[in-house]
Amino acid sequence: MKIVLVGAGNLACSLGRALFEAGNDILQVYSRTCQAASALADALDASPVTEIDRISADADVYIVAVKDSVMADIVPSLCHGKEGKVFLHTSGSVAASVFEGRALHYGVLYPMQTFSKSKPLAFKDIPCFIEGNDELVLETVSKLAHSLSDSVFRLDSEARKHLHLAAVFACNFANHCYEISSEILAKYGIPFEVMLPLIDETARKVHVMRPYEAQTGPAVRYDRNVIGMQAGLLEDNLFFRKVYESMSDSIHRVAQKEIDHRI
Repeated sequence: MKIVLVGAGNLACSLGRALFEAGNDILQVYSRTCQAASALADALDASPVTEIDRISADADVYIVAVKDSVMADIVPSLCHGKEGKVFLHTSGSVAASVFEGRALHYGVLYPMQTFSKSKPLAFKDIPCFIEGNDELVLETVSKLAHSLSDSVFRLDSEARKHLHLAAVFACNFANHCYEISSEILAKYGIPFEVMLPLIDETARKVHVMRPYEAQTGPAVRYDRNVIGMQAGLLEDNLFFRKVYESMSDSIHRVAQKEIDHRI
């Protein structure tokens, strides 16, 4: 397919390379900055463009991979003069209807993964969630998604918002906990690398058991002595202490709910 990629950030870079390797013709890469557009365009044998009104009308599909906060501003100019083409965005939290009234054929191609430009990923292992407002879009986005991934699911905008919320807990919040851990360790000159075997084993466990079954630590049994002592160690950072206490309370509530359910 002939594709224009709107965006040159972390997701756009990974998605663009995967689309290119799957045999698609990437006509252009748009970014507000020439450096970002050119860097990705060069890798995809495409042309860089920094002005929306200079985006080609010759593509079959226009894939928008930009920040949620700017998507609504880009869509009107992007769709103008190309209303009959297929438009897709890649967001977990923006409804497909962001294109409504601007394009006839629109939908979503949402790869659920954390992306960084410096870390290439095997796209075939990434779950892709698709949506379309008509059969043309569903056929198009399904073909694209299956060329990239072995795991493709249809999901509407409302369900996708909750999927994204779950991903924030599983990825973004977990990563922030790593950062808190890193800061606590740094005060005593302990390298964060000592946590890696623990982190890896925690991740491996949820491949073979439910998360609540894998949960360990003082909060599960609500050991008030340990919890109180550890909370006290965070007196110099009341925000981290609040996170610790809220998380401990949540862990205990989930554990207790599971016990009550079995009874």
